[in-house]
Amino acid sequence: MKKIKLFSLLALVAAASAFTTADFSIKIKGSDTVLPLSQKEAEVFMKKNAGAKITVIGGGSGVGIAAFLDGTTDVAMSSRKIKMSEKMKLQEAGKAFKEVTIAFDALSVIVNPANKVSQLTREQLEGIFTGKITNWKDVGGADEKIIAYSRETSSGTYEFFKEHVMNNKNYGTAVLNMPATGAIVQSVSQTKGAIGYIGLAYMEKTVKDVKVSYDKGKNYVAASVENAKNKTYPIVRPLFYYYQTKDEARLKPFVDFILSADGQKIVSQVGYISLK
Repeated sequence: MKKIKLFSLLALVAAASAFTTADFSIKIKGSDTVLPLSQKEAEVFMKKNAGAKITVIGGGSGVGIAAFLDGTTDVAMSSRKIKMSEKMKLQEAGKAFKEVTIAFDALSVIVNPANKVSQLTREQLEGIFTGKITNWKDVGGADEKIIAYSRETSSGTYEFFKEHVMNNKNYGTAVLNMPATGAIVQSVSQTKGAIGYIGLAYMEKTVKDVKVSYDKGKNYVAASVENAKNKTYPIVRPLFYYYQTKDEARLKPFVDFILSADGQKIVSQVGYISLK
C-alpha cells in the first residue's frame, strides 16, 4: 500500500514538473484586446516554469479564429463569441473545441482631450458611427466635423461595438478603420474632432473618456473596472480562449494558471475585470 501511495505521489510530482520543461510550447493568436493580458500572463508563467515557451500574437479575433481553423495556432483569443459560420467550419473539419472565459473587458468611448463633449447616449453613438451625426454641435459640442475611428472588420471589438452599441446597424462609409487598438488611441489623441472606442486596458492620458448613457440620458456612467464590476457601466464583454478539446490536457497548465487567483490578479493589474 505504501509503495502504491509513493508511486502515486511520484506520478503527481512528475506531472507537475512536466510543464517546466522545454516540452511545454504553445502558440496563442488573435484579439488585440486580449493581447496585453495574454502577453503578461505568458511572461509570468514562463518565469515560474523554466523552459516553457508561449508565443502570443495579435491581429484581431477573426484572424485568431481563422488561424485556429487552419491549425496554425493552438489557442485563438477572442473578444467576441465564435460565429455560427466558424462553428460550422470547425465541425466540418472534425475539430471539437472548448470555449473558456478568461476575463471581462469594459469598452471605453474616447475623444480628443480638446473636445468639450464629456457624455453621450447610446443613440448618439449609434448616430455618430452610422454616419447620421456628422458634427459635434449636434451632440452639445463645437461646430466641428466628427472624425470617427473604428477597428477593422476582423476585430472582435468591431463586431461587439456594432452589435451592442449600434444595434447591429452598419458603420458609416466615412468611419476610418484602424488595424490595431493602439492606432485608434494615437489617432484620437492627434485629431481634434476624433472619436473612437477601445478596451479599457488601452486607456491613456492622451485621450479623454466619455461617459455613456443606456437609458436615453437619465444616467451617464464612466468606463472603469469598478463600474464594470458593479454592473453600472453598460458596455462590458467577456474575453475568450478557444482551443481544441483534444489539446485540453496539454494546454491545461497555462489555462489553469490564468483562471487561478494569481492569474486573475494579473487580469486586474493589466486593467481588465477579473472573473470574481
